[in-house]
Amino acid sequence: MKTIVDRLAGITPQRLRGMRRGIEKESLRVLPTGMLALTPHPLALGAALTHERITTDYSESQLELITGAHGDVRACEQELTQIHQYVYRVLREAGNEMLWVASMPCGLPADETIPIGLYGTSNIGHAKSVYRMGLGHRYGRRMQTISGIHYNWSLPGVGNDEYFALIRNFRRHSFVLLVLYGASPAVCTSFVAGREHGLQPLSPHTLHLPYATSLRMGRLGYQSDAQASLSVSYNNLESYAASLHEALTKPYAPYKAIGIRNPGGEYNQLANSLLQIENEFYGTIRPKRVIQSGERPLHALRERGVEYVEVRCVDLDPFVDIGIAAPTMRFIDLFLLHCLLSDSAPDTRDEIAALARNQHAAAARGREPGLQLQRSGAGVALTDWGAELLEGCAPIAARLDAEFGGRDYRDALAAAQATWRAPHTLPSARVLQAIEGADGGAYTAFVRQRAAQAQSDLLALPWSLEQQGEFEREAQASLDRQRAIEAADTVPFETFRQEYVSAKRLMPG
Repeated sequence: MKTIVDRLAGITPQRLRGMRRGIEKESLRVLPTGMLALTPHPLALGAALTHERITTDYSESQLELITGAHGDVRACEQELTQIHQYVYRVLREAGNEMLWVASMPCGLPADETIPIGLYGTSNIGHAKSVYRMGLGHRYGRRMQTISGIHYNWSLPGVGNDEYFALIRNFRRHSFVLLVLYGASPAVCTSFVAGREHGLQPLSPHTLHLPYATSLRMGRLGYQSDAQASLSVSYNNLESYAASLHEALTKPYAPYKAIGIRNPGGEYNQLANSLLQIENEFYGTIRPKRVIQSGERPLHALRERGVEYVEVRCVDLDPFVDIGIAAPTMRFIDLFLLHCLLSDSAPDTRDEIAALARNQHAAAARGREPGLQLQRSGAGVALTDWGAELLEGCAPIAARLDAEFGGRDYRDALAAAQATWRAPHTLPSARVLQAIEGADGGAYTAFVRQRAAQAQSDLLALPWSLEQQGEFEREAQASLDRQRAIEAADTVPFETFRQEYVSAKRLMPG
């Protein structure tokens, strides 16, 4: 049987140098008070529908900043920094708003007051808003204001079966990322107002769990009881596609009761199936393919295969101005290569259920001494299992440094191992320590202070007239593209909607 070292030796230098990563980073726009900004998406940032680097996620108040795919970690970090620099300049001009630098949200208004994203008058723009309206009806708007980092990663020459083997191992081992980079152990009380939560008071307006790593990835975060009924298999593209196809096409009684439209004729949701569209499926990692205009993601996967994976379980790091540091990116590269190069048995229904329990345990209690996870039907200490996985990354780090020069990957691994051995130095522990030292011991006071510092730091970086001009031209071009899309529409929205959610759009051919 081949080892990781054997498989690593089989990857040519050219393929390793062809590794690419890109980042999507969500952040709420907030007022200096730490409350959600209810203003529209700033016009100077361009059109959220068509801008390739600056858009919105769920809410009109929730920016999503997107880099291209980079072969160099520093270049990826630099592009994300420059996007931030432009955004902060626009926000300063528009009224001194800031970006919230943590995953769990700021002070929130009543659920129905949180503004959903608006994308203009075109059919596709209207569909994006209706989809968000549906998410609000299904899960509540507050849940959608949680923000995170999505890490998009690819390696040349990896086929569908290899990508799905990677995904299976990632799902087994993602507790490592939750513990190492989880930074959401506490939350403002406004987030859970009126709902059962099981959290403990930390101060008058702050709730927490003492050993939590990532409330965002736990039961209070992007979770859905309805989706828990989905036992999606990642054994191959066919089984994955079949699982999603059913969830996208079969009516789901509680959502059917919501109705497509309300009595006044306004749209409640795009469809009454368990998932309105593919993006509604919440997972720690997704197989992805760049889609063509108007194409459904599942059709693209079935037609042309997996192009990259999207890692979705990384919290914003409130101690890093742009939300993610270069050593974190390098460790994720190592981790994904380890998942790719390790043996990967097929998944089963029992294992899928055990992995969900492991995720919730790592998210809510990841720093708890002696915590046990389930592996192959038996208990194993989280600390021991994680240490074993980190050690397995050592030959990969050495090989990458040999290819790229320096010792950046070995240093990233050493830093991860050091924090693994010292749980009080993990981001989630540091967040709790910082909250206790903040004004009133409040979560929002800590994040507001860090948000102001990030704003100051990024506005102080060098910025040229050429850079300003490039972003302004990009914003204007996106507005022009949106107008062109709106002018080209020829069918009523209901016709467009029925065609878009039809089962035939999901099939290859």
